[in-house]
Amino acid sequence: MNAVLWGMAVLLAAVFLFSGATKMLRSREQLIASGLGLYEGWPPPAINALGVIEVLAAIGLILPATTGIAPILVPLAATGLVATMAGAMLVHARRREVPYLALNSVLLVLSAVVAWGRFGPYPL
Repeated sequence: MNAVLWGMAVLLAAVFLFSGATKMLRSREQLIASGLGLYEGWPPPAINALGVIEVLAAIGLILPATTGIAPILVPLAATGLVATMAGAMLVHARRREVPYLALNSVLLVLSAVVAWGRFGPYPL
């Protein structure tokens, strides 16, 4: 089970590192042009802040576990991603964006499993 949790954490870290970096490095107009119309009403600092949160969560899923320094941050990062995905699901539900809802649901479940496993029976 430890290997499965590691695999999930690495997958989540890759997804959120990419997603967060995209939000941090692209302008709101570029994000909208690439098909992310949900950012039309968002101020650029909010988009950047979300990107920073996602990058920090990605780092928090891997770095503490690999260094052995403050490994409690791994399930905390996963729990933060559960909350982030719940918020994303609310935004996409209001916009009736079903494909994004499905993706957010999968990411929420993976994050919840990592949080459960690392808080519970398979701590680092």
